[in-house]
Amino acid sequence: MAAAAVSELGSLGAPDPDGGGSSGSEDEARPSAAAVAAAAAQKREERLRKFRELHLKRNEARKLNHHEVVEEDKRLKLPPNWEAKKARLEWELKVEEKKRECAARGEDYERVKLLEISAEDAERWERKKKRKNPDLGFSDYAAAQLRQYQRLTRQIKPDLEEYEKLKEQYGEALYPTSDSLLHGTHVPTKEGVDRMVADLEKQIEKREKYSRRRPYNDDADIDYINERNAKFNKKAERFYGKYTAEIKQNLERGTAV
Repeated sequence: MAAAAVSELGSLGAPDPDGGGSSGSEDEARPSAAAVAAAAAQKREERLRKFRELHLKRNEARKLNHHEVVEEDKRLKLPPNWEAKKARLEWELKVEEKKRECAARGEDYERVKLLEISAEDAERWERKKKRKNPDLGFSDYAAAQLRQYQRLTRQIKPDLEEYEKLKEQYGEALYPTSDSLLHGTHVPTKEGVDRMVADLEKQIEKREKYSRRRPYNDDADIDYINERNAKFNKKAERFYGKYTAEIKQNLERGTAV
């Protein structure tokens, strides 16, 4: 009877105590050592590729930075107005090339240039030409003096006949050098003196017209010791006069406590 039970259990497919029945499926689910090694090698190769890309980018950035540093050093060693001079030279080269092209075609360069200029640019250039010595505001005394010098010298009209006479009279002495001694040798003409006096009178008249000096009031109270102290007292009165009016009146009456 026991043997029959054992045979019946065997026929029902009882599990093997050694686990032989499920080993095949577990081996199929578990990856092989070759697949694991291949995946690790692929991941390592990908990391190495990224590392090489980063290394190349770093070298490229280093080269670009070095190039920019060299170019910046060159720019700093150039004169301050180098960019303007360079643009001017490039423009002059283009103009010369355009003139040669027009000459080869038998055309007038000035006429071709005017045909290429728009009406807005022409009006802007005309307005710029009319603005001679524009007033850009006060920056410093040297700039104001230079502007006045340029304005005054622009009004001078040279007398070429007188210049030729002086040239014949003085010769090389007309062009002095550092070793020349001309003090007291030049006598100005009456016309030149009159022209200078007229110009000075014109400057004085213009200066008086735009002067901001206030007229002096003889009847005003004198509470200052000099011009600088007067300006300070005016500023103090402007800001604090309404607060000190009563104190000032008491001091004048002698009733201040």
